[in-house]
Amino acid sequence: MPATDDEIREKYLERAIRELNHLTHAVQECDLCPRGNLMPVLGSGHPQADVFLLKHAPTPSEIEEGVAFYGRAGNALMKSLKRLAIDPLLVYGTVLVKCPVSDTDQSAPECRARVLEELAIVMPRIVVVMGEPALDELNDLQVPLGHAVKPLPGIVQPLTPSCDALFVPDIDRSLDDERAKRDFWAAFRSLGDWYADFPPY
Repeated sequence: MPATDDEIREKYLERAIRELNHLTHAVQECDLCPRGNLMPVLGSGHPQADVFLLKHAPTPSEIEEGVAFYGRAGNALMKSLKRLAIDPLLVYGTVLVKCPVSDTDQSAPECRARVLEELAIVMPRIVVVMGEPALDELNDLQVPLGHAVKPLPGIVQPLTPSCDALFVPDIDRSLDDERAKRDFWAAFRSLGDWYADFPPY
């Protein structure tokens, strides 16, 4: 008896969860970066999210909890996603620099490249790249079948044949300045237009 669409989706979800758990263990056991006894900052969200949020490095609150987008940035993004009618539970967020090092240059290139594994597991429809350091790093990683993403805030661009990219200002630097906050929102709201136009299948 052939599997139903729901059963196939369930199998893909189970595989994504399993692969993310494997990646989590690999990151936790990694000793390439001088992070001492501090735990790495892990991605979080839906294992098969349509929207993949990407920052360069974690903030102190994210380091304390060990979870990307924990704290002010996460709260601001939750409100923004709701305003755009995007279910926050269908979003995945991560950082390139997963180890809490005093200088991001101390993080191993192999560790920052793990975001390619996350992209391959989650298989999002769009990557929201936050800030020029994250954009430069993503472009340097050369995503398989990928195009370089230009620093054009609010413009949806092709990343791969099956995934778009949206560049926006760094969310963490946007929270304490009204003008920067407006600039972030002006770029980020393009995600709502993209999501509204995307076929629901």
